Amino acid sequence: MTADEVRKRLKKLANKEKAKILRGFFKTGPGQYGEGDIFRGITVPVLRKLSKEYDGILVSQAMKLLRSAVHEERVLALFLLIRAYTKADAAGKRKIYALYLKNIRSINNWDLVDLSAPNIVGAYLLDKGRAPLYAFAKSHDIWKRRIAILATFAFIKQNDFADTLGISKILLNDDHDLLHKAVGWMLREVGKRDPGVEEEFLKLHYKKMPRTMLRYAIERFPETKRMKYLKGTV
Repeated sequence: MTADEVRKRLKKLANKEKAKILRGFFKTGPGQYGEGDIFRGITVPVLRKLSKEYDGILVSQAMKLLRSAVHEERVLALFLLIRAYTKADAAGKRKIYALYLKNIRSINNWDLVDLSAPNIVGAYLLDKGRAPLYAFAKSHDIWKRRIAILATFAFIKQNDFADTLGISKILLNDDHDLLHKAVGWMLREVGKRDPGVEEEFLKLHYKKMPRTMLRYAIERFPETKRMKYLKGTV
């Protein structure tokens, strides 16, 4: 199966009405974060199913899809790369991670980041130094910053919270709501596994957190405690 054959299949699945909705949802208008992105109108469940059908496609062909201007082709490419990554040996994993970083400009919307950062970047760095994530967290590129915090989801699942907290601290003053949501979400995931660790971090920083970040972080708290944080009375 080649990338061109996959593209022909996706064109047949296109839905103009859904594409219009997705262009609005992913903010593709002038000056918005997804400006100019092209959508076919194919849902994620369909793309996930296709990734199983095309399981085993050469990584080189998946990379051609990742470099596409069409959003759904990039989503499918990431599903395929994740499947390839999970089956690869150490050298194969290193190759996919390196290709991901080389083509990081194609990971240019929040759904692409959220799908791939934990499962490729975070997975690769589980037993390695985490310095690349701290460099990303300080980048001017919003998607690199989101990759930095979302990659730590892989560590959180191993009850390793240090880098989530460290990168969250760097991003406390970020000016983009997509980072506020991402950091709050990861802090909430820490709290699911160790409430004490999350609260220790929050008590130090919650008063200067963007409101959206705080709301996401405390979403699962009991109502009384949640209101104390929102009122600044903890």
